[in-house]
Amino acid sequence: MHDERDEHGWDDADQSGPRPEDEPGTGVVAVFGRQLKLLRIRAGLDRAEFGKLVGYAAQSVASFEQGRRIPQPRFIDRADEVLDAGGVLKAMKEEVARAQYPAFFRDMARLEAEAVELCVYDTHVVNGLLQTEEYTRALLTMRRPLLDEETIEQRVSARLARQEIFNRWPAPLLSFILEESVARRPLGGKAVQRGQLEQLLLIGQKRNVEIQVMPLDREDNAGVDGPFTVVTRKGAEQLAYMEVQGRSSLLTDREEVRLTAARYGIIRSQALSPRESLGFIEKLLGEL
Repeated sequence: MHDERDEHGWDDADQSGPRPEDEPGTGVVAVFGRQLKLLRIRAGLDRAEFGKLVGYAAQSVASFEQGRRIPQPRFIDRADEVLDAGGVLKAMKEEVARAQYPAFFRDMARLEAEAVELCVYDTHVVNGLLQTEEYTRALLTMRRPLLDEETIEQRVSARLARQEIFNRWPAPLLSFILEESVARRPLGGKAVQRGQLEQLLLIGQKRNVEIQVMPLDREDNAGVDGPFTVVTRKGAEQLAYMEVQGRSSLLTDREEVRLTAARYGIIRSQALSPRESLGFIEKLLGEL
């Protein structure tokens, strides 16, 4: 493994995080916390007084200052105004926001936010962009080793925030293919599964979204090597992202990405059409 970056500035090596600078109390979150504390003290406010002005409890302010919690963008904006920071805190907002994601996913989160097209193939769970809050929380709760409650809530918020991609304009083109087993798996229980299937139907009706199901009875499936995402950025530049067991790879080599995109095209042709897929999901929902 190496730490060189390609001409696009993206790591070419696997992201095996978390790295030391991603641990609580270090990195950009800790820097933000120290800066926040200095500005608060300069303003002559204790944590309770400051908390009232920004709408947060003193305990939350302490967690932000000590780098134990990642502040939301609205807190950063309000804190900058209340403390007359002149944009110092706001300037850190983007990097602080990136810290809410696991280290291995941060480059992909930035790519996802810039994408003009995403092609996503999933084999085990519903993709994060399509997940309901209940489904996301169920997945995070069953992780091993166990995640603490604060981390679970932080990651639930982060995953739901990614779904702003559906409100962007110009609207990106979004294609999702999931294995039939993904839709049938009652992770979190039948009620969670029902809500997730309803979410798929709802999102699948958006004009810029296509959701397809790969039936279990298909004798040909070009996706046997596992899940992946093909990202197209403005200017038609493409990259491919793969993730497994808390590790990720971001492919930038043009030939590798071309082959990955071609594989997606084959999978897409083997799956049910978008209309057939929504019909399948409706039928499955009726069976619950």
